[in-house]
Order: sequence, then C-alpha cells, then structure tokens
Amino acid sequence: MNLSKINSLTELFFYQFEKQKDKNKVFLSSLKEPKKNYSWKETFESINKLSEELKKYVNKGDRCFLISENRPEWLISDLSIMLSESITVPAYTTYAERDYEYIINDCTPTVIFVSNTEQFNKVKNIIKKKDFIKKVFSFENLENINKNEYQNINNLFSEFKNENNIPKNIINRKDPACIIYTSGTQGNPKGVILSHGGILNNCEGAIEILKPLIKKDQTRFLTWLPLSHSYEHTVQFVQITVSARVFYAESIEKLIKNMNDCSPEIMTAVPRFYQNLYQKINASFNKATGVKRILVQKMLNLGIKKIKKKSLNFVEKIQDRILDKIVRRKIKAQFGGSLITFVSGGGALDKEVGFFLNAIGLPTLQGYGLTETSPVVSCNPINDIRVETVGPPFKGNEVKIADDGEILVKGENVMLGYWNNKTETDKVLKNGWLHTGDIGIFEEGYLKITDRKKDILITPGGDNISPVKIENELTNSEIISQAIVYGDNKPYLVSLIVLSLEQKNLKKEKIQEEIEKINKNLSKIEKIKKFVTINEQFTIENGMLTPTLKLKRYKIIQKYKNELEKLY
Repeated sequence: MNLSKINSLTELFFYQFEKQKDKNKVFLSSLKEPKKNYSWKETFESINKLSEELKKYVNKGDRCFLISENRPEWLISDLSIMLSESITVPAYTTYAERDYEYIINDCTPTVIFVSNTEQFNKVKNIIKKKDFIKKVFSFENLENINKNEYQNINNLFSEFKNENNIPKNIINRKDPACIIYTSGTQGNPKGVILSHGGILNNCEGAIEILKPLIKKDQTRFLTWLPLSHSYEHTVQFVQITVSARVFYAESIEKLIKNMNDCSPEIMTAVPRFYQNLYQKINASFNKATGVKRILVQKMLNLGIKKIKKKSLNFVEKIQDRILDKIVRRKIKAQFGGSLITFVSGGGALDKEVGFFLNAIGLPTLQGYGLTETSPVVSCNPINDIRVETVGPPFKGNEVKIADDGEILVKGENVMLGYWNNKTETDKVLKNGWLHTGDIGIFEEGYLKITDRKKDILITPGGDNISPVKIENELTNSEIISQAIVYGDNKPYLVSLIVLSLEQKNLKKEKIQEEIEKINKNLSKIEKIKKFVTINEQFTIENGMLTPTLKLKRYKIIQKYKNELEKLY
C-alpha cells in the first residue's frame, strides 16, 4: 500500500476493507464485552449507516463532540464523522464539567456522541443551553432520558445491511480530520486541527518502524490509552494500515489480565505504564534468592550490556541464549507470551526503566511527538534501540535544531493550526516550522530531548496539564496569595503555596479544606494532592517575578525543589 497516494483516512479504511471483506475475520473486540466483536464487513456497514444518519444533521466542516471510553463504537463513530465530511472533537472522560463547557463553547458542535448515561450526565446541563446542538447519539440506552432525546447507534446497526459499495471519496488530505484539545500556557485548552494527510503521513512513518515486526496478517494490538489522546487516536489508523486485530482493554487496573486474555504482539503506552511495570518486576526480582537471584542478575547484566551495544564474548553469548529460554521467556509469559514490542510515547521514558525492560526481553521503543505533529516526530527502530534518545525522525517530516536549541518540525504531519486561535497559532507556526518548546540535540541522526522550554507539565500518563490554569484557581482563593504547581512526569501534582499576609498563621487543616474546595473544579489529573507553604513572597526584587509580574517558574522550583520533592 502506498500511503502517499491515499487521499483520506476513510479511503484508507475502505482500501483495507476491500482486501479483508471476504476473509470473515474479526477486526474490533471489546474485552469488557467479550461477545461484542466486529468483523471488517460489520465495521464497514456500521460506518456507512451511521454516516448516512449523521448527514441529516451535519454539513461539511461541522464539529461532532465525542465522549467515550475505548470501545469498538469509538472507531466506528470517528470514521462515520469523517465520512459525513464533519470533524471529530474527542474529549477525555475525566474532564470536569466546565472543561466540557469551554470546549463545547469553543468548537460549537452540531452533534454530541456519548457512550453511556454516566458520560451523558456530564454534559446534559450544557446541552440544554446550546441551541447549536442538533442531535445526541449514544452507544448504550440512556437511563431516565426520553428516547426521543437521543439515538442509540446500535439500533441503527441492527436494522441495516448494506451492499459492499464503497462510498466515493470526497475528502482530501488537507481537510481537517479532528480537533484535539490540548492545554494552553494561559490555562485555556487549545484545539489542535489535524488533517487527514497529517495522520496518514504519521502512519507512513509508523509503518517504516513496524515493518520488521509485522510478520503476518492480523497482528494483535491491545488498546488502553484513551482514544481522545492524539497518540492513540493515530494508532487506530496504523492498526487499519496493517489490518490488525484490535482489542480494547477493560481498564488500566485490568491491563495485565487483559494482556493474558488476548496475547498482544504490539502495544502502545505511556511512561506511567512502563514505570509501574518496572516497579512490579523489580520488586519480584528483589525477592529472589539463591540460584534464581544469580540467574536474574546475570540476565540483567548481559541484557544491559547488549542494549548498550557492548559485544558479548563467546561464553556470554551462550549464557544469554540459555537465559532467554529459562528467564526471559517466563517474564514474557506473564504478559500474554506473544509480545514483540512495546512502544512508548506521550512523555519522557526514564532511561533506567528503558534499559531494564529491554534487558529483560520486553523490547521498548521510545518515541517523541506532540499533539501538534499528529503526533509522532521520531521513534527508535527495533534493530537499533538507543534508550537515551527518541530515535531518528519519521519519514515525511523534517526536524532541525534552532540556534537556541529548540526543536523545530516541518512537514505534512504538522497541524493546520489552533481552532479559532490565530494568535496562538502564529506563536508556534513560523514559516511552516512548528516551534515545539522542547530543547534537543542530534546524536548520530538520533534525536535526544534535553530540556523543555514551555510551561506545560506532562504526566506519566502522557496528559498535558497547564500549571497556569491551576495556579489561577489557587490564587483566586482569599487565603492564597501566590502558588506554583509542580509535578512534571510525577504520579500526581503538588503545590508550593504562599499564604495571604492576613492568613499567614492559618492551620494546615484549614488550608487543606480550601485545597479540597478548589479541587472540585479541577479534573482528576489536575487535582492538587499535597502542598507545602512558604513565608517568602515571590517578588521582582528577589528574582522570582519578571518585570511584567510573571512567575519565574524555573528559578522558584530550583530554589524550593527539596521541599517539593519531599511531598513525594
């Protein structure tokens, strides 16, 4: 398949459907509902029917807001929206109500998709106030809601059987495919407009990486990272490109069980998952005694030696092959037994974790990207993993380092711009080059991230959080004068708080109560779990504020890092 000749993501799906339709193979499977399987033909028919129904409510370029957990209907709805020439606007299920309201006000969707009653309840009050919303579609029956107020898409599917007529493609590569909202430095999320060509271009780069790994039709993928995340959203189309078998995990808590349920061969995840894996396996190794402990240590030593490109002598090569069979194979069996590789993205993977997983026989490829680049810029290849880098740039995008060290990206994968926000678009897109806000260097053609220029926190789960938004919430309180939010690549957020002068003797319990009140207005990942108070005000004189009274975040964190780190 020549992806550069494909005009749209819907055309990509139809191209692959033509090749798969007579094979009667399952394409999409829900591990939460094991009986819910969609063949390629059923997926095709569902997309066509839903698209026909959607066209009654949308015009070209209209937005469709989608809130759902990962499930087969997610991909079906996404492709149906695109086929109707409208634009998917996915949202996390963990947002607070006011986040949904901000995005809905910003993108003015004509149609809302919700998975179930729980998700509908988060937006029902907003829907009542918005006359631009014409229709609500759901994936399940909604409780205590009049059936005239929504349409369950599964009812559409059950009443419809279609001939295998492929709809004519009327979409081109420059058309918007989706708007994915990401945190802005001033607090409000920004809608990143990604094109069909941008995501197809990303698929092209991904296939180059996966080519040595895809040995057969229907490679098994396990999907658990939210599809509202740009990383997993694009992975859907990589899965279509390689005619994969896709399994949707039940939840992160059941991930290891789900890996044993479906024996995935390729799995994409974020650093948090790999950190947890490292902690669990390492804890198990530390309990080993006697011969078992010696074998584990030898396997680790030889594995790290190999991943660091140090040659093994004759005896070590024999030992390593034996350890493959008696130790690494047992480790692999705990995760379904068929894993070919993990792919890590959405944040920085700790190098110790990277070396460890690769050494014990769980190959882990680290990549780099941003929502604004559809999202992948670069990734390590399986045959030359360099743990401390994020690999060479993907085919189809150009990467260079600016004079100040900032990583700049140019290519079809770069976003069309921010929705309704020319000012922010012009700040980061200059002469076709996307200014990433990350600092890096090239080492023998491999990109290495060394620092971050922008004020965005990235969680181990790959979520982007604007600290400014949360700091504004904190300082809106009568008792808090100034605040810094901390937690880049940490399991939760903490805050450094300067109390108002009249409240400086306030007891910790009272401050905690105030923080809990503020947390109610924040989404799950934005909540402040712990805090520390300091007496020193941030001023221009002590170098903590700029002349325009902006916080000098780096200087404040540098000074109080010990206090902040103690909160973990």
